[in-house]
Amino acid sequence: MNCRARLSPSRVVITALLGIFVFTMLFPLLWMVSTSLKFEVDVFTFPIRWLPPRWNFQNYVNVWTGNYNFPLYYLNTTKITVFVCVIQLMISSMGAYAFAKLRFKLKGPLFALFLATMMIPDQVTIVPKFMILKWLGLMDSHEGLILMLAFSVYGVFLLRQYMLALPDSLLEAAKIDGAGHARIFTQIVLPMSVPALATLTILRFVWTWNDYQNPLIFLNTKNLYTLQIGMSQFASESGTYYALLMAASVCAIAPLFIVFLLGQNYIIDGMVSGAVKG
Repeated sequence: MNCRARLSPSRVVITALLGIFVFTMLFPLLWMVSTSLKFEVDVFTFPIRWLPPRWNFQNYVNVWTGNYNFPLYYLNTTKITVFVCVIQLMISSMGAYAFAKLRFKLKGPLFALFLATMMIPDQVTIVPKFMILKWLGLMDSHEGLILMLAFSVYGVFLLRQYMLALPDSLLEAAKIDGAGHARIFTQIVLPMSVPALATLTILRFVWTWNDYQNPLIFLNTKNLYTLQIGMSQFASESGTYYALLMAASVCAIAPLFIVFLLGQNYIIDGMVSGAVKG
């Protein structure tokens, strides 16, 4: 009876539909990996050959050692992403602690106003950001880009929801023992908020690493380009070198896979735990 229940027609149909859906989602990724190992003349052969007729690992060598400055773009992207993640964790965690555990006047209205800014599309703030960076003398610099990306309303909201679930009795016991807010924050709240902090780190890492719009607008010098902008170098007046471009894309998304695999459990724990109290 259990075997028949497991092999019921509805279950088979649902499994087949989910399999088709998964393949549809993986289709671009599989084509990218396959193309990165092909010669340029074999890229658009029809029907598609998932296994390259001739394996060409030289594409990866050309990407890293050619005249495309790919290692420099990789280093620039890593630098910007790491600094943005570190600064945003510091700022968002302090703001979240204030909104979750401190008592001050107009805390509710201020937080509501703070959340209201999430409804403003990023495209609307491009011109003000441009003017501010130009006024500060930080246009066309990594410092300006890092400063602009280091603040996140979503990060404060995510950490606040998690910190609300932390028992106030622990904080009150620490206050009785003479601990101030700085000590409570660093020695009690932060260690207990590791799942939420890891979740924000992973999400911010992915968003910053894949960011295309901001580097495109605020960086003009080629030596400062990130991966998303720098990969346009694989296109020229004579056309796009798709095999090289796909090899560069595979190298570009490799850190995202590693970070996600290492922290996928934290993402689930951080999001679910923060939903128990609001």
